[in-house]
Parts: sequence; structure tokens; C-alpha cells
Amino acid sequence: MKLLEKAERIRIYIGEDDKFDGQPLADAIVRRARELGLAGATVYRGLMGFGANSLIHTSKILRLSEDLPVVVEVVDHPDKLKPLLDQLDGMLREGMVTREEVDVIAYRHS
Repeated sequence: MKLLEKAERIRIYIGEDDKFDGQPLADAIVRRARELGLAGATVYRGLMGFGANSLIHTSKILRLSEDLPVVVEVVDHPDKLKPLLDQLDGMLREGMVTREEVDVIAYRHS
């Protein structure tokens, strides 16, 4: 059975080397999303990118930088995402968060 729902997607752009309480920041965000009972979270590791400081981070062999870009993506109802968004203020030292409305087609057993 397909269900069409309105939801919101947040994307959290951080660096692979970013930490929170001694653990990788991406791990901490996913764990926090799970503790809050959110629908799910996915972490993407980028091959190359740059942020506010314009320093290019890449996985190419001849480059020294290994702090690759990471994106944590979470989709759920906006009301359920609010507690996570509030907690991100204390977790992120650098980075960017985007929010956008999405249409979700959920496939579920009937």
C-alpha cells in the first residue's frame, strides 16, 4: 500500500573529522535522531567539497586533506524534527543545516 505524506527533510553539512563529546559528529546526530524516535537518518560521505573557508577537501591520493564533507539527512514531520534542530545548536561548531518540504511516498504492508 502506498501512502502520500507531507514531511520535511533536513540536511546537515559537516566535516568528517567534526566531533561531539569525543565521537564523530555524524554518529552523534544519527544516534540522537534515533533516541528522538525519528523515522530514519542517512549519512553520506562526499568525495570532494569546500565550505565557508574555501579550503578544498578531497579523497584524491596526492592531497593531504582527509576531512571529507559529510551530509546527514533526516526526513520526518516538522514537529518531530524540531527537537533535533534545537539540539543541533549545541552540537555543531561549524556547518550548515538546510530544511525543505518534501512529499513522501511511503510503501507499507497492508
